[in-house]
Amino acid sequence: MCGIVGYIGPRPMGEILLPGLARLEYRGYDSAGLALHQGDKLTVSKRAGRIADLAEQLADLDTGGHLGIGHTRWATHGAPNGTNAHPHTDCTGDVAAVHNGIIENWAELKRELIGRGHEFTSDTDTEVVGHLIEEMADVPLDEAVRRVMQSAQGALALAVIRRSDPEMIVAARRHSPLVVGRGEGEMFVASDIPAFLEHTRNMIVIDDDRVVAITADGATITNLEGEEIPAVERTIEWDLDAAEKGGYESFMLKEIHEQPQAIADTLRGRIDESGRVRLHELELDDRLLRAIDKVFVIACGTSYHAAMMAKYAIERWTRIPVEIDIASEFRYRDPVVDPRTLVIGISQSGETLDTLAAVRYAAAQGATLLGVTNVVDSALARESDAVLYTRAGPEIGVAATKTFTTQLVAMQLLGLYLAQVRASMDPGAIEYHIRQLNELPVAVSQVVGSSDEIKKMTERWADVRDFFFLGRSGDFPVAMEGALKLKEIAYVRAEGFAAGEMKHGPIALIEDGVVVIGVATDTHVKAKTLSNMAEMAARGGEMVILREEGDDGTDFADHVITLPEGPDLICTVTAVVPLQLLAYHVANAKGLDVDKPRNLAKTVTVE
Repeated sequence: MCGIVGYIGPRPMGEILLPGLARLEYRGYDSAGLALHQGDKLTVSKRAGRIADLAEQLADLDTGGHLGIGHTRWATHGAPNGTNAHPHTDCTGDVAAVHNGIIENWAELKRELIGRGHEFTSDTDTEVVGHLIEEMADVPLDEAVRRVMQSAQGALALAVIRRSDPEMIVAARRHSPLVVGRGEGEMFVASDIPAFLEHTRNMIVIDDDRVVAITADGATITNLEGEEIPAVERTIEWDLDAAEKGGYESFMLKEIHEQPQAIADTLRGRIDESGRVRLHELELDDRLLRAIDKVFVIACGTSYHAAMMAKYAIERWTRIPVEIDIASEFRYRDPVVDPRTLVIGISQSGETLDTLAAVRYAAAQGATLLGVTNVVDSALARESDAVLYTRAGPEIGVAATKTFTTQLVAMQLLGLYLAQVRASMDPGAIEYHIRQLNELPVAVSQVVGSSDEIKKMTERWADVRDFFFLGRSGDFPVAMEGALKLKEIAYVRAEGFAAGEMKHGPIALIEDGVVVIGVATDTHVKAKTLSNMAEMAARGGEMVILREEGDDGTDFADHVITLPEGPDLICTVTAVVPLQLLAYHVANAKGLDVDKPRNLAKTVTVE
């Protein structure tokens, strides 16, 4: 979850590394630091707190030199303080390393190093890297890093510099993201593209168990045996403006407003003029898809709510049984997976370690893997038999917005595609749903325009302690996501429930001062949802109903949010947007930073 940035070239380090780290803030962090190669020494500066605090510390210091590495840390081993902040050095101060991930056998390695006389100053797993390399002072730095990778277990991305190697940064990756950027007479390395996008559009994705030696003139990639691997360079298609706020007061608000375009991009080229779904990029044989007799959908957090929607869509439209799993639990319940199973892994970043571990387990059982992700060439994309990209563009705000709605659209496209291939749905019905999908960008744009109305509704809720989000059938995942958004950025108790379950216990919590939000768009359960909501109103809750145009039966509601009409499941995409805005305005009313919610990170690369 940490952020890594490195640079080698003619420009001042402070002008490259600090802005690069700032563009990785969305990953979540509690401390930051730099290590600079300056003549005959390495200079390390680090502290707990924000990057702005580190910049203030460096204001009167020399940040010269022509290579350096920087880091933002999200604490896993050791408290979030200056001592545990990265970079970490060896006993001599000749080696500096930054690290994203967890070295699972760090305690064993540390004991061995202490036994050989090494002295440690931090509580982190990362510090073992510098000490291991210290023992290989006569070994070329890239070979030393290869040996560290061979001895270290777990997920890790590394960037290392050494005093005796003034022309080189060495980086490595296993299960944690790492990219290299190529400029003119300069090179960059980072956890994610925005760190160097201002300076170059040319990038190389580093694969698992690869070590890359970076000089100002280029990069040499090897496997752990030292065999050179050809570098595949790609051009980044989006620009830095896509990673900036663009006049909005926050990234989250900008990305909420980008959803109509993101949905249109997700649909583009995947529907032909005859109203059929065309997912040519899947490259899965139709015979294989017709032979599938079970589907698992695996995800975490917001992506898990997209998995819930996938279950409703695939089962309703194809009649294939679907199980959904929280990725971190999947392997540990011994699921029944075989070659006739389709396993769909959903991850916004494509680097979520729990999801990657789950799909790897499924692959070992012979299942067909379909990855759904927003990031081209991410680990999930590379390890899947087929991949469906959501095309949301870069999402900087930690709380997912456009990546979630595009996941919903991707799952609905997939459900209709499977129905088409398996002939489980009338062609006319498929064409109708496809037409409705094509109208989603306009419908979502209409709902985004209700932001001021929702802001006015939420102004009194800054001190509300308890919120309940209710829905049934396809509205249930929407309710769950609405509750999660409010928890993430407003830090209040918000619970999502299947509306019919409230009378089985949770209704005891409804009283004056509690806000209850009901999502009622799914036609065949709409009346039941409204009946459940009326029960909440009778017990003193403040009622908010999301309903389609023309619906009635909501006289008991204190507030009504009207949505454009649409068919079941597809119309739920529009229902997500008001709940994102609701969470946003409640958090703003409380004076909170919606882009950097406490304790959270954008990409979770630890188990």
